[in-house]
This record gives sequence, C-alpha cells and structure tokens, in this order.
Amino acid sequence: MLRIKKDDIVYVVSGKDKGKTGKVVKVDTSNYRVLVEGINRVKKHTRKKREDQKTGIIEIEALIHISNLALYCKGCSKPTRTGVLIQQDTSKPKADNEAQDTIMHKQNKTRLRICKRCKEAI
Repeated sequence: MLRIKKDDIVYVVSGKDKGKTGKVVKVDTSNYRVLVEGINRVKKHTRKKREDQKTGIIEIEALIHISNLALYCKGCSKPTRTGVLIQQDTSKPKADNEAQDTIMHKQNKTRLRICKRCKEAI
C-alpha cells in the first residue's frame, strides 16, 4: 500500500529540490513514482511536429521516486510519518440474515491516515 495519494501535499526529503513542498498530480503505482507540481523540473529538447507546437528547450516536471518524499502535515507544519487508524462506522445497514450481517460488518470499517506527531487526520 502506498501512503501517498493524489492531491496530497508532500515534502521533498532528498534530491535537488530538497526542502520544497508541492501537490501530487499523478501516482505511478507500478514503478513507485510520483509527479509533483513544481518539483523535479527537467529540460527537454523538442522539435516541431505540428504547426501550433512550441520548439526548442522546454521545462517539464518529471516523476520522482516515492522514497524521496514525505507527507506534509498541516497541523504540525512539518513533514511527518503516517499511521493508519481503522474506525468503525456507526451507521449499520439492516440485514435479513446473519451471514449478510457479518459481510456488511466487515465493510463498515474506514481507514484514516494520521500524523504520528499530532495524531491529526491527513
């Protein structure tokens, strides 16, 4: 399970952009890489393939490995490690028999990611 998801605010722990924060745009789960706004910008040489396309050297954001990132907690205003808190939903659906009741009982759990420092939900 990856602890970083789309639209999270992350802090760069190592690399050329160390100390910067940004918002996650895309997560590549197969390669454990993340695309973050404004982080890991690289220069790419392009040539004209269409009439409206820009040519020359352009800057784009490249993927960064997930091990170089940490979730940023708004409560602490620091990068943090995360924990998982499993909560039981209070609203329990009505079931006809006992077998369906146990199946529904397992589905009523929600997982919350929490900050290890301040115990606030992320």
